[in-house]
Amino acid sequence: MKVLAAMSGGVDSAVAAARAVEAGHEVVGVHLALSRMPGTLRTGSRGCCTVEDSMDAQRAANIIGIPYYVWDFSERFKLDVVDDFIAEYSAGRTPNPCMRCNERIKFAALLEKALDLGFDAVATGHYATILTDENGNRELHRASAWAKDQSYVLGVLTAEQLAHSMFPLGATPSKAEVRAEAAERGFSVATKPDSHDICFIPDGDTRGWLADRVGAQEGVIRERDGSIVGSHDGALAFTIGQRKGLHLGVPSPDGRPRFVLEVKPATNEVVVGPKEALDLAEISGDRFSWAGLPPTDPHTPFDCHVQIRAHADPVAAVAVVRDGALVITPNVPLNGVSAGQTAVVYLGTRVLGQCTIDRTVSAVPLPVA
Repeated sequence: MKVLAAMSGGVDSAVAAARAVEAGHEVVGVHLALSRMPGTLRTGSRGCCTVEDSMDAQRAANIIGIPYYVWDFSERFKLDVVDDFIAEYSAGRTPNPCMRCNERIKFAALLEKALDLGFDAVATGHYATILTDENGNRELHRASAWAKDQSYVLGVLTAEQLAHSMFPLGATPSKAEVRAEAAERGFSVATKPDSHDICFIPDGDTRGWLADRVGAQEGVIRERDGSIVGSHDGALAFTIGQRKGLHLGVPSPDGRPRFVLEVKPATNEVVVGPKEALDLAEISGDRFSWAGLPPTDPHTPFDCHVQIRAHADPVAAVAVVRDGALVITPNVPLNGVSAGQTAVVYLGTRVLGQCTIDRTVSAVPLPVA
C-alpha cells in the first residue's frame, strides 16, 4: 500500500514508519506543524510537535530512507483543538485535547488530505491493534501491552477511519522493545522522553493558561442545597474532585472535608459536597460514535466495560442508546468524573465506541429537607 507515516519526532512513530517500510509498503513521512509559534522549544518531556521534534523526525526519515515533509496544520489545530479546549472549559466541562486531536486532526484532516493525495492509509505510533472479523469488518482492539495501550484515545475513530489506519506497534510486548529497536536502527530518539501533559501548554500551568484567555471573575461556592459556604476568584480554576485550596468560610456540619462536585461557568459558581457525592451511578452523552460496526440493537441494554480516562481501569457496565444519547450504568459507581470527559466502551479487548459525557447522575442523591 501507499502509506503516509505521521512522524511526531518521537521514538514510537519513527519505529512505526520503519516497520511499515519493512512490511513492503511505499511510505512517505510527514510531520504536523501544530504550533502557531514556530520558535516553541521542547522542555524534557513537556510539549510536542516543536522545532526539535520536526528535526528528530527528519533524521529518522533520512535513516529509514523515505521522503519527508512538514505540513502546516496550525490553523486547523487552533480551531479544532485549542479553541475547542477553551470553549469546553468555559462551559464547565473538562475536555481531553488528545482525543480531539486524534478525532479532528490526525484521523480527519490528515487522513482526508492523505486520501486526496492517493495514499491508502495513515500509519501512527499508537499502541493499539486493528483486527478483521470473519466478514471483513475492521475492529479496533487494545494493544498486546496493556501498560502502553492507547486504544482509549483512539476510541473516537469511525469505521471509515479504521479502514485507512495502520498501527504497526500494536503487537509489541513492551515500550522497552521499541526503544531497543530504535537504538539498533540508529535513531537518535531511542532514549527521548515520552511527551506528557497538554502539548500546547508545555509549562503545565493549565489554570494560568486559561485565566489569560478566558479571564477570572469572583463568584460564590455553594453546597449542594444551595447555601453559600465560600467565594472564589474564578470558577475555571477548579476541577471536579478537588479538595485543597477551597478556602471555605463555613465548616461542614459533620466536620468532614468538602470536594468540588460541579463547576458552573454560566453562573460562575462552584458546587461542593462530601467525597461520596463524587460517586456516579450513571453517565451519558449525546455526542457518541461507534468504532466499527455498532451493536446489533444498541437500543437494548448490553453488557460492556467502560473506561473514563486514558490510564483508568475498565469498569463493568451496562450501556444503551436512549433518547438520542449513549447511557452507561456502571456496576460500581464511577468516581470523580466530569462532563466533557470521554467514556470509551469496550467489549472484551474491542473498542465498541465512545461518548463525550454531557450528563452525570450522582450515586448519592441530595437528602430531602
